[in-house]
Amino acid sequence: QVQLVESGGGLVQAGGSLRLSCAASGRTFGAYAMGWFRQAPGKDREFVGVISQSSGRTSYADSVKGRFTISRDNAKNTVYLQMNSLKPEDTAVYYCAASWVYGSSREREYAYWGQGTQVTVSS
Repeated sequence: QVQLVESGGGLVQAGGSLRLSCAASGRTFGAYAMGWFRQAPGKDREFVGVISQSSGRTSYADSVKGRFTISRDNAKNTVYLQMNSLKPEDTAVYYCAASWVYGSSREREYAYWGQGTQVTVSS
């Protein structure tokens, strides 16, 4: 069992940056690939990106590629989402999630989810 808690959301102007954190409980954090998803008002939740268990690989949605970076610190049981050059369309609730398998963009592949943190980008 893994419990995930996101933090770092807030209000930022377009072009600005935010770094989200996701702290995990449990001693098996390093066994999970960690993904980030987001859900904008009135839209389905969508994949943002994922990082492998050892941080050696990352994959991103085209909409954030080159602007967002995922990293993790397994010693601190934490995964990060660095968001740069933010746009109003990045406004959403952002979720981190844990999966046994690296690389999936499908929600059903992720067994554990955080409660989400709101990111609002003003124009």
